[in-house]
Amino acid sequence: MTFHQPQKLKTIAELIGAKFVGSEDFEVLGTNEIHMVKAGEIVFVNHPKYYDKALNSAATIILIDKEVECPEGKALLVSDDPFRDFNKINTHFTRIYNFTEELHDAEIGEGTKIHASAVIGNNVKIGKNTLIFPNVVIGDRTVIGDNVVIQSNTVLGGDAFYYRKLNGNFDRLISVGNVVIENNVEIGNCCTIDRGVTDSTIIGEGSVLDNQIQIGHDTVIGKKCLIASQVGIAGCCIIGDEVTLWGQVGIASGNKIESGAVILGKTGVNRDLEKGTYIGMFAEDFKTYLKKEVKLRNLK
Repeated sequence: MTFHQPQKLKTIAELIGAKFVGSEDFEVLGTNEIHMVKAGEIVFVNHPKYYDKALNSAATIILIDKEVECPEGKALLVSDDPFRDFNKINTHFTRIYNFTEELHDAEIGEGTKIHASAVIGNNVKIGKNTLIFPNVVIGDRTVIGDNVVIQSNTVLGGDAFYYRKLNGNFDRLISVGNVVIENNVEIGNCCTIDRGVTDSTIIGEGSVLDNQIQIGHDTVIGKKCLIASQVGIAGCCIIGDEVTLWGQVGIASGNKIESGAVILGKTGVNRDLEKGTYIGMFAEDFKTYLKKEVKLRNLK
């Protein structure tokens, strides 16, 4: 999430009641998750296991639960609960409406048709010649390009599935990102595409999605991808251009798939994949898998 205007380190520290390490005028541009974070942004960390990863990331402000040595050129916000205070920062700078208020501020391009039963949130932008079918739900801050088709009962911009367990209950990391659907995308019935926690979930230009597909927060789908029914993609994945995902493929969080890859039906992806064709519970190379099957069947 990028702030509407740069903030000062002292201002953010006062907002959350945290101690800061660094110049009080240190510039803060926004917040982001560690997978996506850029210079000028805040990343949070609340476990020693991930201290080094956060401190050595692109983030220049680290919201942390222990005072540690601050890397050169960076700043710290020391908090007793970074998860809570990350939420506090994000919701201070981004209003969460959850369809409780209608600002009627959507920007809709010429030639776009939206069924009367569709529900559109606040600060939504929709391009030209786009077609929105019945019962589609479009969450706040969603951006949709030109010549897009979104079929019935699809939800764009729902909350990210991102929780921690606190005092025996689940505590949500509040999603202040959005969904971006680029030009010439087609999305089938009953798909769910979660908005980013602090950044954008993106469906690239010319991609086609079948029915009943789930795409997690902050995932980026490339251009001209083909995704079949019942695919599930977890958060923070990067899918290259012209990737094909056949039915019931499942992709674990944070994985990257190189452009041109083909993932056959029911394959599980738990690591980064180069261009190729894959099948099986652990995404084996297709030819290797077939050779193995032949050997197994020939055993006496």
